Order: sequence, then structure tokens, then C-alpha cells
Amino acid sequence: MLTIALPKGRIGDDSLALFEKILDRTFRFGERKLILEEGGFRFLRVRNQDVPTYVFHQAADLGVVGLDVLEEGGLDLVRLLDLGFGRCSVSIGIKEEETLDFSKPSYRVATKMENITRKFFSQKAIPVEIIKLYGSIELAPLVGLADMIVDIVETGETMRQNGLKPALDIMQSSAYLIANKNSFFAKKDEVLDLRSKLEEALGGS
Repeated sequence: MLTIALPKGRIGDDSLALFEKILDRTFRFGERKLILEEGGFRFLRVRNQDVPTYVFHQAADLGVVGLDVLEEGGLDLVRLLDLGFGRCSVSIGIKEEETLDFSKPSYRVATKMENITRKFFSQKAIPVEIIKLYGSIELAPLVGLADMIVDIVETGETMRQNGLKPALDIMQSSAYLIANKNSFFAKKDEVLDLRSKLEEALGGS
């Protein structure tokens, strides 16, 4: 049996719909249920950011998670397949009336994605002070807490409604099927068979 960690929310729902398609059966978590066993699989419902942790420590063989979460966590996992849904960008946001320029000696950047942000600015040799926030990130430039933000952008509407604009995309993200390295080798046939079925289902959708 393969154990698969799925995130709560839309990516998890889209993942279950994909498994329903390849296995021709219905998968439904109960309202508060966190484990679902069906069709030779055990699904775990966890927080999005926790998916790589469950897979890395082999509490799950496989997982589905956004590339942004993978890059931020930096854990050594096998990236099996880009599933193509859950698309978004990790972008720099600035005040609507401002223009992005990197001429200042340093910047204060508000974000919850500390590692992605630090890597981007270090590659450009720009000193930054990271201000880690967990919510209402758009507020930071408006009240002088930060010069800019780095956040997930789907349409940019949340930024625009709060007087900001997406100024530069740092990376593109979508949902990935990932595997624990030990599980990949120990259950290689099962894992590759599943990947093949998922690829086929995605190609036909």
C-alpha cells in the first residue's frame, strides 16, 4: 500500500479528483477525517507546508505539493511529476505608484517565504533584511514596515485591492508529485506505475 500526503484545499481536492479518474472510484474524506484508505492507497490530509515533512520522514511514501513549498523547505525529495494544476507565481509586490529598481544599498522585504526570497536577492548580490510575516503581508509596504513583499500571486487581484502591484516574478509554481527517496527505491514498481497512470490521465484531460 502506498501512503500519499495531500494538502488541504484546492490542490488536495484536484489531486483526489485525479485519483478518482485513474482508479474509477470516489474518494471522500469525512468532515474531520485525516486518513482515508481506498483502492490500495492510504491518503493523509495535512497542512500544505507539512506535506514535504511527512514525505521526507517517510510517514508518507508520496505527496502532492506546490513547487514553491518544495523550494522553500529545501528537503531532499524525489520530484516525480509536474501535475500542472495549482499554478501561481512567487512575485515581488510594491506600491502601485512605485517602480521596481535595485539601486538602493539594501531593502527590507516582508514575506513568509524566507528562503526563496533570500536566495533570489543573494543571486543578485543585493543585501536584504527579511521581515517574516504569516498573514496580511500586503500591509507591510503601506505602513512602512517593508520596501516590498514577496508573496504568492495567482491573478494579482489581492495586491491591487490593497494598493500594491506585482512587479517581478521570482518563480513559477504548480503542484508536484513527490516521493521519499527510500520509498521510491523500495516500492519503485508501484510508484512508477502510479506516475505513468497519472501522466496518462493528465494527458487525456
